[in-house]
Amino acid sequence: MENHYASEIWPLAVYFGLVILLVITMLVLSWLLGQRRREAATNDPFESGIVSVGGSQIRISVEFYLIAIFFVIFDLETVFIFAWAVAFFELGWQGYLSIAIFIAVLVLALIYQWRSGALEWGNKTRTGLRENRPPAGDLT
Repeated sequence: MENHYASEIWPLAVYFGLVILLVITMLVLSWLLGQRRREAATNDPFESGIVSVGGSQIRISVEFYLIAIFFVIFDLETVFIFAWAVAFFELGWQGYLSIAIFIAVLVLALIYQWRSGALEWGNKTRTGLRENRPPAGDLT
């Protein structure tokens, strides 16, 4: 019985060994054929052959990160919708109702973000806040 399992694992072990051998070969060849001398421009960063100007520590607006997070969230939701589409016929009406509720919640979340101004660039003004707030030091 154990001989049967050994014959099944043997191709995996050979494949693993060949992958390790390939990686070692590529590292040794790059070391042998690589450039030995360093020039002044070797460590300079560049983008598509264009020498960069200015520092790398620039301030990026918070709107960029906000939109990026929204994109990741809504992009992840498409994975769930694609998974539902693959199993469409097996899920039947219950699956259809579930994905309809799921998409409705997504649409409501998008409407909420749009109405609250989260998708706007530039100066932010929050909607729905009271205009007559007491001063910061006044507790009455």
